[in-house]
Amino acid sequence: MKRKRKQQSLRTTTRVLAATLIVTSLGVVSTKATAQSSTSYAPVAGKEDFQKTMARMKAAKADVMEREMKLLRQRYDLSDRPAAVTMSRGKPVQEGVRVKLPAGTTWDMLANMTPQAIREKDLFPKGFLPLPHPNHAEGGMVFPKHHIDEIKRQEGRDLTRFDLDYDLPTHFLPEYPPPMYLTTRPDLGDVSQGKVVTIDNYYELFNGILNPKQIEGLRLLVTPFPQQQFNQTADRRSVKPHRGVTCLDCHVNGHTNAATHLVGDIRPQAFRHGLDTPPLRGVNIQRLFGSQRALKTVEDFTEFEQRAAYFDGDPVIAMKKGVNILDRGSQVHFMAEMEQIFDFPPAPKLDIFGKLNPDLATRSELRGQEVFFNKGRCSECHPAPFYTDNLMHNLQTQRFFTQRMTNGRMATGDGPIKTFPLRGIKDSPPYLHDRRLLTLEDSVEFFNLVTGVKLTEQEKKDLVAFLRCL
Repeated sequence: MKRKRKQQSLRTTTRVLAATLIVTSLGVVSTKATAQSSTSYAPVAGKEDFQKTMARMKAAKADVMEREMKLLRQRYDLSDRPAAVTMSRGKPVQEGVRVKLPAGTTWDMLANMTPQAIREKDLFPKGFLPLPHPNHAEGGMVFPKHHIDEIKRQEGRDLTRFDLDYDLPTHFLPEYPPPMYLTTRPDLGDVSQGKVVTIDNYYELFNGILNPKQIEGLRLLVTPFPQQQFNQTADRRSVKPHRGVTCLDCHVNGHTNAATHLVGDIRPQAFRHGLDTPPLRGVNIQRLFGSQRALKTVEDFTEFEQRAAYFDGDPVIAMKKGVNILDRGSQVHFMAEMEQIFDFPPAPKLDIFGKLNPDLATRSELRGQEVFFNKGRCSECHPAPFYTDNLMHNLQTQRFFTQRMTNGRMATGDGPIKTFPLRGIKDSPPYLHDRRLLTLEDSVEFFNLVTGVKLTEQEKKDLVAFLRCL
């Protein structure tokens, strides 16, 4: 009997030690059962009833959104100031620098200071710091209200989150719906006919324009798949169980509606970059994909997005929430073939080499082109004709500021970021990888400071005029 008790005690001790090792490997502190240190893994088993979670998050929503809007108002001029220039379907482009300067400074003053002096005096404009997700501690896909309303009207699928709303004002977003251009049929212009392409209308719009593989690829691009916040389980942020999201819920009509998210490939949460949905226009000329550009083909990107990026890069959570594994040889291939034919918008002032036709361009636009290819050094990363070098570059913004926590986001250097194509750039605000730059003027001021090229006011204006032609 004593030997049996001893063996039971030994087995119990062994189980405790094994459990301790497992817990330690996950970064859980043993002093309290509920205490947890930094870990790469999300909890799989829920510890709170869904109705309680929803009630708690609904109650906190007003404070969450007020905190985010307060930050935006502190950093930016959010007024509606349209330029006399429009996007492809007529929505006015917003004009002017919207990032607010520190008190007592000017852009010229900052441009003539060293990064060390700006950091020591804490003069780096707050609007140039990384922009947090609307609720950074929570993260996840968030859609502009006009897209939520349109998908609900067409499909009855509700992309509303009960815990937060989209943050940036509509006048800073791409036009909606955006036109869709195809490399295979440039003669047709906007093949979307001014509609948001969905599962309800894709066939009637594209039968006779696309080949069978492309039609099937488009069907998959507008088919809802389970996602971190929108799924059938109790671990979701929609009131009702959800079929999920589609690729074109963010990349509307092969472009973008500026839906935001967090990158899936950085931990812990406070260090994750906010995400601006890039256009799918022109992916046929791109060679790097994914938030850290680790994916080399659009097929890799398509498969990775649906398997992992939808679920914060966590394959365990993906299995829990019902991930659909796509077949690489057919479904992924068909989706990629469709993505490869989304084209840039027309640029009537550009010649076949991507440069301005002097007979069509204004003097300001021609001067801006000269700045772009020479003093501004823009073309070193954005060469014509598509204005990308398909590489990654580290801007080393950490030279200008010290780390700080803002609304759950630890502001650090961004590391290497992809050179996005500038073709059609006026159609896809806001700018940079995390939406921190609201206008092209903001973008010019940001790169003027970060690169140290010291452009004059007239050169900045001319450069913006040129960028609007691309």
